[in-house]
Amino acid sequence: MKNFVVKTLANAGALGVAIWVLQDITLTGESTGKKALTLILVALVFGLVNVLVKPIVKLLTLPLFILTLGLITLVINALMLLLTSWLADLFDLSFHVEGFWTAIRGGLIISIVSWALNLVLPDED
Repeated sequence: MKNFVVKTLANAGALGVAIWVLQDITLTGESTGKKALTLILVALVFGLVNVLVKPIVKLLTLPLFILTLGLITLVINALMLLLTSWLADLFDLSFHVEGFWTAIRGGLIISIVSWALNLVLPDED
């Protein structure tokens, strides 16, 4: 349970940095508290997408993964971010990613920030 909370907070932090850096990734809300709650909920959706969908997509794209020496991971991360944006719209969360190239840049930022946060945040016992 503790690891789940830590990973969700890392995802929320990484998403927050991507929202801050890229103007085409937006998170709107009436107050700072609502924005923070929305960011946590989007991080949960993003985590579920990465746990449930990403392994299947990676398995299906294994030949491309080998052919591109892993660079297809950038495209997969962008697609997971776009899927999160679409699901957030379905759940009426005010999070939106505008376009594929924004998702590529956002996925790269989220990957780097999430990796760095997972290094400094505590892991399982």
